[in-house]
Amino acid sequence: MAGSCGAGPLMAGSPMAGPPAAGWRGAGRGGRAGVRPGLPAAGADRPAPDQASPGHRLPGHRLPGPWGDRRRRRIGLLGGSFNPAHAGHRHVAEQALRRLGLDEVWLLVSPGNPLKPRRGMAPFAERLAAARRIADGRRVLAVDVEARLGTRYTADTLRLLRRRFPRASFVLLLGADNLTQLPRWGRWREIACRTALAVLPRPGYTRHALAGRAAHVLARHRRRPAALLAGQDPGKARHAGWSLLVAPEHSASATAIRAALARAA
Repeated sequence: MAGSCGAGPLMAGSPMAGPPAAGWRGAGRGGRAGVRPGLPAAGADRPAPDQASPGHRLPGHRLPGPWGDRRRRRIGLLGGSFNPAHAGHRHVAEQALRRLGLDEVWLLVSPGNPLKPRRGMAPFAERLAAARRIADGRRVLAVDVEARLGTRYTADTLRLLRRRFPRASFVLLLGADNLTQLPRWGRWREIACRTALAVLPRPGYTRHALAGRAAHVLARHRRRPAALLAGQDPGKARHAGWSLLVAPEHSASATAIRAALARAA
């Protein structure tokens, strides 16, 4: 079929899907006594859950069990290092909720971004805590899904999320700077084919991003924001669309915040 994504998303039960990620095993499948099924024990870099903390209501806590569910929802995924999380991240989440009619936005805090140096990267627990502070715990949720799944690459994270939430419609939220960098991501065409992309303007990046390689390759799949998720069937192999959201730019930058903290130290 023209514009299809090959074999389409791998769903649970597919002979090609492979075993579940170790971090999401349930009791009786390698779980240990005294540990919540499907969730690893808290460690130095993975603090024990504190459900009173804003934004820490993980999908595994909020939803029935660690294997996901079959509810129909529209979920925006905003991934990043959150080093640190800041008002610009919250701005992106709120704009996406409003302009795409999403039910939730998950702030996916990366255990380690393969494209970013480790030097200057705060510990994972510290970055997760920063993301919780800007989340509201209801529609904007700070989650450590990638740490629990054991994934480092977005394509792998998306594949496992589709398997566990087969009726959810996911949209990947990107700043314009990340649209420019998208061709550097592992299996980036697979990501764009199987998952809708919503691009938010960033000061100094938007015009360059729209003239870049990713925008050129995906030009025929560009959609109006209102049509990005309309009629989307998570089980179909049709190529996903992408859209630039018309939204106010936000000047906050994690790089600038770190530089200001270093000067003040």
